[in-house]
Amino acid sequence: MKRIVLLPNVQRDAGLACTLRAKAMLEEAGHGVVISPVYGSVPGVPEMPLSEALEGAELLVTLGGDGTILHLAPLVMAKRVPLVGVNLGHKGFLTELDEGSIDRLLDAAEGRFELVPRMMLDVEILRGGRKIFSDTALNEALISGIVQNVRLTALGDGERILTFSGDGIIVSSPTGSTAYSMSAGGPLVEPSAENIILTPICAHMLAARSFVLTSERVVEVCPQELEDKRCILSVDGRGMTDLQNGDCVVVRKSEHKLLLAHLGTKSFYETAFEKLGERE
Repeated sequence: MKRIVLLPNVQRDAGLACTLRAKAMLEEAGHGVVISPVYGSVPGVPEMPLSEALEGAELLVTLGGDGTILHLAPLVMAKRVPLVGVNLGHKGFLTELDEGSIDRLLDAAEGRFELVPRMMLDVEILRGGRKIFSDTALNEALISGIVQNVRLTALGDGERILTFSGDGIIVSSPTGSTAYSMSAGGPLVEPSAENIILTPICAHMLAARSFVLTSERVVEVCPQELEDKRCILSVDGRGMTDLQNGDCVVVRKSEHKLLLAHLGTKSFYETAFEKLGERE
């Protein structure tokens, strides 16, 4: 029996109504289903810890929004299990379905989907040559000042790309190109591509533009002249880590990829224009 893990965001799925409907539908079709809630639990609903639920899982289903997938991506990436998202949030760039098309989960459960690997980014902070922080991003690593602008140098394989003062810089994957990077003026990159994108934020420099780099490049971003200014690193919005003068944020392509199940509902272009409200 195939094990399907439902991963609901309890803040988006009130009382897990959508989750329980999906569970009943999948079980009626003969599939084994377990529930492992994200961000809390719901009394009276049997659930399983994520680490236990992932053992033997053949399909993961998130019920929430893009934030739910971003939260789960580094926790499930090593298992190499296909993931399909049901959007109960806002934009839903990463989710394949919405509540009205939840019956398409039966197609996913039967393996009727295209497997789409999404490149991820390993992010580290080096301080005095020692690693003090590490995480993995599906979207981006953000290095930014708080309230005040900061001076940053970005390097690729040790060669300086640009030095500027501004609000910060975004180091994103192709998946993250439709997120903060796009809002800061960065390019849209097809999510199946493999690139690292550097996008300065409000740079005090006429020539500051986005750079689309090969995925093999090792990027370093180093804050300078901080004095009493605060500069932070945030990885996919998961909290903030303070940076110091002399620190280096190192970003490289991860050996892990998130495996998304594409059911052929919409193309990347259709999704981008629909979510951005730019096409009739």
